[in-house]
This record gives sequence, C-alpha cells and structure tokens, in this order.
Amino acid sequence: MVDFGRVQKELQECNKDINVSDAYPFEPPRMKFATKVWHPNISSQSGAICLDILKDQWSPALTLKTALLSIQALLSAPEPDDPQDAVVAQQYLKDYQVFASTARYWTESFAKTSSLGVEEKVQKLVEMGFPEALVRSTLEVVGGDENLALEKLCSG
Repeated sequence: MVDFGRVQKELQECNKDINVSDAYPFEPPRMKFATKVWHPNISSQSGAICLDILKDQWSPALTLKTALLSIQALLSAPEPDDPQDAVVAQQYLKDYQVFASTARYWTESFAKTSSLGVEEKVQKLVEMGFPEALVRSTLEVVGGDENLALEKLCSG
C-alpha cells in the first residue's frame, strides 16, 4: 500500500515559484510549483495551484506564511471536487491506488533530490533492449513498479 502521507511530505519539499508584486499585500503572491506534481489541485502541466486565497479570496490581512500553510494543508487534504487538473482528480476519485502510485512515481522522479531508484530501474530495462522513452512512460503508468513495467513491456 502506498503511504500517501510520505508522498505528501515529499511534495512539501518540491520547488515552488513565488512572485510578490509591488501591489502586495493588496494582491496575492503568484505561486506555482516549479517541480512536476501529481495532485488534483495542482496542474500537472504548469504547476498552477488551485487555491482560492491565491485568487479571489485573497485579503491584505493574509501573509505569505498563511499562503504557504494553506498549500501545505491542500497537499494533505486534496479537493478533487474543485480540481486544477481534471484528469488527476478523476483518477483520485475513481482509482485511488493508481493515483497514489502515480503520485509516488512523480515524487520519486521529479521531487526528490536523488532519483537514483527510478534511474536505476530505467537503466536496467533499457539494458534489456527497450527504448528509454517507452520504459519511462511504462514505469509512470505502473507507478514505478519495475516488475509490472517489465510485464507490460514484454506483452506488447
């Protein structure tokens, strides 16, 4: 079983892009993830964060700390009914295990400072004669499970 709490903790360590305009605190800071993230409320393409206080619910009484704590809370408690990424939200709602495996794979591949585990799996499968791009996409589909990836690669 996937420990989503561990994945969530690792997501907190992802790089965030924070821009504060001259109009702050009257306008919210612009925040997004610079690291690729698999989460219903974060765009898997752009890193945009779906959080009301970063948009129309911003108040000058709020602070950067409040915004970061809100992002941390969002990571801990996704809101799939108000998604930034509909594909991820559907996966979260319809097949949580696949969602959690994919989130773990993305965390290991993109968020960790060292992704040697994933790279070793890729290298091992490439050495068996499979194209690297196909290996990477297959590992992503199976949540990083090397044995399942090998089965899928061999079956066609």
